[in-house]
Amino acid sequence: MRSVLSATLMVLFIVLAMGASAQAQMTAPASVVAKPKVVTTIPIRPALQKPEDTANAMAQAERLTLQSDLAWVGQYNGAITGDVSERMVAAIKEFQKGRGGKPTGVLNPQERGILADTAKKRQDNVGWKIVTDPGTGVRLGIPTKLAPQMTSDANGARWTSPTGTIQIQLARRKEAGPTTAKLAEREKKEPGRTIDYTVVKPDFFVLSGLQGLKKFYLRGTFKGDEVRILTILYDQATENTVEPVVIAMSSAFNPFPAGAPVAGPPPRKTVEYGTGVVVSDDGAIVTDRVVTDECIAITIAGYGNADRVAQDKDHDLALLRIYGARGLKPLNLGSSASKTALELTGISDPQNQGGAAAVSSVKAAVAQLGGGSDVALLPPPALGFSGAAALDADGKFAGIALLKPVLVAGPPNAAPAAQAALVPADTVRDFLKANGVNASGGSAEAKAAVVRVICVRK
Repeated sequence: MRSVLSATLMVLFIVLAMGASAQAQMTAPASVVAKPKVVTTIPIRPALQKPEDTANAMAQAERLTLQSDLAWVGQYNGAITGDVSERMVAAIKEFQKGRGGKPTGVLNPQERGILADTAKKRQDNVGWKIVTDPGTGVRLGIPTKLAPQMTSDANGARWTSPTGTIQIQLARRKEAGPTTAKLAEREKKEPGRTIDYTVVKPDFFVLSGLQGLKKFYLRGTFKGDEVRILTILYDQATENTVEPVVIAMSSAFNPFPAGAPVAGPPPRKTVEYGTGVVVSDDGAIVTDRVVTDECIAITIAGYGNADRVAQDKDHDLALLRIYGARGLKPLNLGSSASKTALELTGISDPQNQGGAAAVSSVKAAVAQLGGGSDVALLPPPALGFSGAAALDADGKFAGIALLKPVLVAGPPNAAPAAQAALVPADTVRDFLKANGVNASGGSAEAKAAVVRVICVRK
């Protein structure tokens, strides 16, 4: 019995021992338990947005305003189109640097507010307005406080200060096969111009320098055979006021706005005004042929209707005649004059003098054109002076002043897109003699001899 119990206990002990061993084998020691691997996540930073991307995210109107403001503070000199460019971003950086800020190329709200306020003050000071010229469709900025007087026709428009110290001229003309290089060279050769700065790009050109005693800035371009040119003339005494505005005007100049039709050949005015010179007491009057072309009626103010009895197409002279008029005071064309400094006597377009018909006189210098016999007048007189009498300092007849439309980039002191030329006295006398008019008698008083010529067309 004892031996059986001992055997049973031995077997139980062996079984327990084997279970403990198995359990020990199934459980790993604490010292060798594997720790979970820790994974460190490094955040990926997004790429910084470029200034160009920030600008492109703006609305078109906002970009246009930004470019305009940058132009007004003198940082941007490109075209104001709303298109983002390196020049625009560079202008923003220059503005930021000028204020001691970091040149990021992206304006923060405070910087944008300061830029807008600065530009607005400068615009208000000169009466800045964006206008569209009805004759050409050109869109441009005008400092209306500096140049409040405006005239226009199909050839362009002109804005001037009351004293003529500041003149803004918009001109258009047709030209076969234009290029900016050819246009620039032509404008450089205009009489009285001294060029000190030239930029010629495929799509535009810029000239600046002196024209007579005035500084000038000219920007021109073309589309097809249509040429559009903006010219700004200003006295040197005004340059501190005008030159900052010139940058803005050049930038705002949009010669061919989208959707605006390219104008056709310049139409003639329904009513056009010129000046005539009475050359005989029986009613003979010499004037500008172009002014009297295609008229259904020609009227001499104060005297009635006139007939055009002769013309000289080579020199653009016309001979008119009125009948039954009394008290005419012809100008003596018989004496010879020197052509150095002249006084032009004529009657300005009614728009230039509030509807009045007063006779006035202006000074003009002369310059030879291309070394030939043609003589240019600088600066040309106001619209309406075409056909005016030109006398020298001694009161001797020097010739007839004519405004030549569509010849230059803008009319200094004249009709838009017009230049003044002098038909010499000998040419005028030969024309009159060939048509039976003896112009050697009469008075030397030009103001008494000039009359307003009115052409009415369909």
